[in-house]
Amino acid sequence: MHQILGGNGNIDKYTDTASGTPYEGVALRLFNPKTKLWGIYWADNNAGTLDPPVVGSFENQIGHFFCKDTFNGKKVIVVFRWDVRNPNLPVWSQAFSPDNGKTWEWNSINVSERIRE
Repeated sequence: MHQILGGNGNIDKYTDTASGTPYEGVALRLFNPKTKLWGIYWADNNAGTLDPPVVGSFENQIGHFFCKDTFNGKKVIVVFRWDVRNPNLPVWSQAFSPDNGKTWEWNSINVSERIRE
């Protein structure tokens, strides 16, 4: 992760070659000092465009970020959940809701490890 805009943003790159097909993505996170909310934007080499931002904030070291999007032609609400209670092993997860937040399908999880220098 690299801080930008005087600390009001950061950017990082994700790469994966485990499947045999190179995959690259980038996350751009921007903090709005007026609303006190973060916007998280994602782009990858599959689409080549920025996804709609998920917007939210942290409370007790857990962040929830939401947006309305479309998946396989169906409208969904997307949630990103960042759990940074252990800063050395932050956990990101994603869920979709096809019924306006009544139910959630958790479909992705990533546990990161901080690089020790």
